[in-house]
Amino acid sequence: MCESLKIVGKNDDLYLPEPARIIEIKEFTPQEKFFRVEILSGKSLGHMPGQFVQVSILGIGEAPISVSSPPSDDNKFDLCVRAVGNVTNKLHTLKENDIIHIRGPFGHGFDNKILEKMEGKELLFIAGGIGYVPLRSLINKVLPQSDKYKKVSILYGCKTRPERMYQDELEQIHNLGGNVELLETVDNGDDKWNGNVGVITTLIPKVDFDINNTIAVICGPPIMYKFVLQSLLGRNLPKESIYMSLERRMKCGVGKCGHCQMEGVYVCQEGPVFNYADVQNNEEVL
Repeated sequence: MCESLKIVGKNDDLYLPEPARIIEIKEFTPQEKFFRVEILSGKSLGHMPGQFVQVSILGIGEAPISVSSPPSDDNKFDLCVRAVGNVTNKLHTLKENDIIHIRGPFGHGFDNKILEKMEGKELLFIAGGIGYVPLRSLINKVLPQSDKYKKVSILYGCKTRPERMYQDELEQIHNLGGNVELLETVDNGDDKWNGNVGVITTLIPKVDFDINNTIAVICGPPIMYKFVLQSLLGRNLPKESIYMSLERRMKCGVGKCGHCQMEGVYVCQEGPVFNYADVQNNEEVL
């Protein structure tokens, strides 16, 4: 079990949502939409990569949503929302200039300690489906300063070609060259897909990485973790070199409701970013 973090104490700012305006919307798929949001007070969200916010719609409720943009000093940030419940379905009906409310950011993300550990290393990002969204915040922080890293490899898998997130961005990453590589796969190809076909673990053997100098970061559907971990450990990558973003059942965001608690671990506080060595024996987390 990972070392416990102190549960957040009472702070009115954590409980009072503040208004934010939707300034841009893009439809990725029938289930997922991109939203760019600006906080009306003008303050910066102040998030770290991997953190999430609680998005609320008055009269409906609130839901935890990952921040997909990198940290910035302005009042704008990005969300990608899958319509799966009352709040997210309602969010999909909103238009540009509509007002929503935000609490956060919450959770333990890729903090400065982890970011410093990554410098000078080979980075291996492994994302499945909408799992690319939480990792996008870190990826888009890393890519503009890729010279700080020995190599940046991004592996991305989806069920089908149309389900890929941020397709224009992916094309740009494909064309970066240098020490940056992007490998993609789909479970089921079509006549417009010329890339790899198969589950995401079929991409891992295609990447040459130094097990003593690599940090791997994983995010995706729950079933993916078991097989990705088996593949990485099979390559003898140390457990301490594997980080995972495990967003599970968050509700209050501040460690009060216990909704996300798994064998004593509060995912909304001690995660969603975990080092695999810290939680390898926690069956509920994995």
